[in-house]
Amino acid sequence: MIFKTMILLPMAYLLGSVPCGVILTRIFSDVDIRSAGSGNIGAYNVFRIAGKRLGLMTLGGDLLKGAIPVLVGVFWLGVSDWKVEVLVSLIALSAFAGHLFPLFLGFKGGKGVATAAGCFLVISPIVFLVGVMVYILVLCWWGHSSTGSLSAAAILPGAVWVATQSVPLTGCALIMAVIIFVRHADNIRRLLKGTENSFPP
Repeated sequence: MIFKTMILLPMAYLLGSVPCGVILTRIFSDVDIRSAGSGNIGAYNVFRIAGKRLGLMTLGGDLLKGAIPVLVGVFWLGVSDWKVEVLVSLIALSAFAGHLFPLFLGFKGGKGVATAAGCFLVISPIVFLVGVMVYILVLCWWGHSSTGSLSAAAILPGAVWVATQSVPLTGCALIMAVIIFVRHADNIRRLLKGTENSFPP
């Protein structure tokens, strides 16, 4: 299991480091997404600057960056017990860290919402669906993507605990949720001032 972990953790980080938004906008547009709009490499900024199609493609890519390494880990590590849950949590956090601090962009990445969602799509599809529902409901009510993301992050640890009763997986969700809030510090300030971008742009 140690050998598998030594392979899976770097693989998860490297896959998480793939900057889908940057790659797609470079190939299919003349925009450098890092210097346009909010400067974020995630799907929402791509959606706002480069259009719906590239935004959705970026969202799919960022989801897969979380889902693929966790899925490989779940199948390769075998029967689930607390040790496997710890390792799956570390794999998820490695993919998440890759998006936040991508090797290929000088460790300057995005906010991690979609990649975290991809991880929990595999870990607990029910939690993923709950998070998506919360995001959509809050987005429709308040009209801000950031508010939806923050609300989904806020309920994530509790939803994971209810669904899995797993301390390692709940701890993983809590770490991700806290980091997502930290990465949204500018959005929170704009929300408080009433200057946050509305959705759709």
